[in-house]
Amino acid sequence: MSKPVKPLTEATDSVAPVADPYLPGSGNTGYRVSRYELDLEYKLSSNRLSGTATITAVTLTALRELTLDLADTLSVAKVWVNGRHPARFGTAAAKLRITLAAELPAGAALVITVRYSGSPRPSETLWGEVGFEELSDGALVSGQPNGAPTWFPCDDQPAAKASYLIQISTDSSYRAVANGELVSQRVRSARTTWTYEQPEPTPTYLVTLQIGRYVTRRLPDADVPIHAVLPARLTRQFDRDFARQSQMMDLFVRLFGPYPLTAGYTVLVTDDELEIPLEAQGISVFGANHCDGRRGSERLIAHELAHQWFGNSVTVRHWRDIWLHEGFACYAEWLWSEHSGGPSTDELARRYHRQLSSLPQDLLLADPGPADMFDDRVYKRGALTLHLLRGKLGDDDFFALLREWTTRYRHGNAATEDFTGLAAEYAAAASVEPLEALWQAWLYSAELPAL
Repeated sequence: MSKPVKPLTEATDSVAPVADPYLPGSGNTGYRVSRYELDLEYKLSSNRLSGTATITAVTLTALRELTLDLADTLSVAKVWVNGRHPARFGTAAAKLRITLAAELPAGAALVITVRYSGSPRPSETLWGEVGFEELSDGALVSGQPNGAPTWFPCDDQPAAKASYLIQISTDSSYRAVANGELVSQRVRSARTTWTYEQPEPTPTYLVTLQIGRYVTRRLPDADVPIHAVLPARLTRQFDRDFARQSQMMDLFVRLFGPYPLTAGYTVLVTDDELEIPLEAQGISVFGANHCDGRRGSERLIAHELAHQWFGNSVTVRHWRDIWLHEGFACYAEWLWSEHSGGPSTDELARRYHRQLSSLPQDLLLADPGPADMFDDRVYKRGALTLHLLRGKLGDDDFFALLREWTTRYRHGNAATEDFTGLAAEYAAAASVEPLEALWQAWLYSAELPAL
């Protein structure tokens, strides 16, 4: 029988390798996951989650001990590694630590099965609550940046991408939505089991679960399948607020390249209000307050759609490069505004440059620090950087660069240096002056340059 380990000590934590300095408690080393299979049951009345996670991985080095991220609100009943009980396992400090009966060599196949349960709740972080959260009548998962361990054991770092099979059983009066294609829906008495397959490599923070009393529909006039999931009472408002979603998709496919997911795109509106929309692989989640019939959230609708290319398909290796997600999605807002008859990208650049000039000049775009990684200055300064790059390269080369970026790093990870290196190739081919001064001023200097 497996024996629980002793609580982690400060000495053990201090020597543990850090996967990402922005979130030193998240992520694990020594192995790489290729697939998660989650077989879950959720009881809404008691907020009780139970299930089994089967994790397929390969060792990157010789391993006698390994860890998974898992919130302290969830307890582990049993663990198997390659079909056998480990020497011992235990949880402490948001980690499941497993000691193997014998060392595995580098390159060995690793199948970890974890049976667990608990009453999930979001984690308190620098950026507010993230993770699994109860709604007034349902539940949602907001995983960015480190909320995934609140509902399943994982290697929670953006560079660790895997495929997913998610099976969730819940009350039949509710609809459960997860990433990927719905491959089966099985009703048994008062419960329904929903099974989703997400084949494209996805980081853990972009895996989601949404449960509510929802109706579904497919949006018309879209080459890429777009599905809406929402409370029936919000249908009329949705038809106005999201009326131009298909046109957005068409524009972004033309500018950014093919939509990166085979299952299409889902827009979900909860019956509760949400402070901000939430992004997930193939899914964007909005609150009822973003669906008011006045088309006041169209900027956010464009932003979340753009993340399917910038952030979800092409994902940073480390969180310090978050401008590659948020700056690009913010600039997509400006591009949609210009395309749809709103303020031009030039107008928006001048507007937000004025706003930034009145704010503290202490943020380094290429390394803003964990406390400021979601600061609005990252979004707007990132968009301004891209606007100036567009001015130097010209439209043809700029959008060709974006399309090559989303193609070269499709379903992979990248860093700021990868983007600046690719841009340098375009600048050289077009006989444009070297871009080092642009990068130094906008990425690697805190003071806001003149526009």
